[in-house]
Amino acid sequence: MISDRVKSSLKREFYQSRAAQVGVVLIAIILFTAVFAPMLTPHDPTTQRVGTGNGSALTDLPPLSPIPGHEFVGTRDQTMVNQTTGEFVNVQQEVPANASHPLGTNERGQDILSRIIYGARVSMLVGLLGTALATLLGVPYGLVAGYFGGRLDDTLMRAADVMLAFPSLVLAIALIGVFRDTSFHTAELPDPFVAAAQGDLVPNILIPRAEHVASMPETTTFPVTVTLVVALVNWVWFARITRGEALSIRAEEYVTAARSLGASDVTILRQHILPNAITPIIVLATIQVAFIILLEASLSFLGFSGTNLTWGADIQQGRDGLSSGKWWVSTMPGLAIIAAVVGVNLLGDWLRDALDPGIQGESGGI
Repeated sequence: MISDRVKSSLKREFYQSRAAQVGVVLIAIILFTAVFAPMLTPHDPTTQRVGTGNGSALTDLPPLSPIPGHEFVGTRDQTMVNQTTGEFVNVQQEVPANASHPLGTNERGQDILSRIIYGARVSMLVGLLGTALATLLGVPYGLVAGYFGGRLDDTLMRAADVMLAFPSLVLAIALIGVFRDTSFHTAELPDPFVAAAQGDLVPNILIPRAEHVASMPETTTFPVTVTLVVALVNWVWFARITRGEALSIRAEEYVTAARSLGASDVTILRQHILPNAITPIIVLATIQVAFIILLEASLSFLGFSGTNLTWGADIQQGRDGLSSGKWWVSTMPGLAIIAAVVGVNLLGDWLRDALDPGIQGESGGI
């Protein structure tokens, strides 16, 4: 349970820090859109709209401009017949923005806003689950190393140092190469809202935009291998910080008293060491969520995730368009990544300042 003192500190720091409020709002918006994606997305993110829309394609549409009186204009290669020679020639056709696609479309006619909303599901799932797995691996490892010390500590931490010798992205790619051909590389997660809208268990009148929700993708492709790999890459940070805390706490008088009263090592670790080491672990976890989101985007950009409905894959898809004026295909998911990482980092600063007042960050007291 969270003590009243910690609750009071969290509330006080939150009300005093504008950065913390911005971070909480950003993360709340991203999580809300990820959970309720079928209800919020304007179009099916996987549907290609080539050669549709009153006879004209809906590909390469630019986004709506936020500046009054200004409009973005895209271009599209159009094949036409030369009336004089009868030959087919490619010409550049100007493409205006379309209000039904506020962030534009890609070269396949897929709606960018819809893909960003659905991409938030994969990024946040990988970020949260990857961090949880890394915590479950690293915290017990660090507790054992720090509490028992001696040769066991040296052996365990030298093994952890080997992991730190490899760059995170390189190590992740190497591990994916090992596990990529396994049967659990990806998993199809059913969407409960779509299933409810298509089935009879829940009356459609209770589901907002039920007919629209029923037409959305029935499953979400979740990159299992990537999630496991990012956990294997990042567990060592939890091990190191937990080990440092355990080394310090084990020398405290209350630990010595518990040991003299006959408490077992497991009891001391569970009731005394871990609760007093939890603050830096929580702060590190928030930082790692942001790092894992970036790592997942990098792996998706390189084509290792196993699913193309992610922010990183969308950036890669629009990479070539940056030089041809189709900047929005890569820019929009890039901005989504920035918003998620900034929000998580601001949330981490808030937790750090509230849980450990002795370490005041730049955002404290704003």
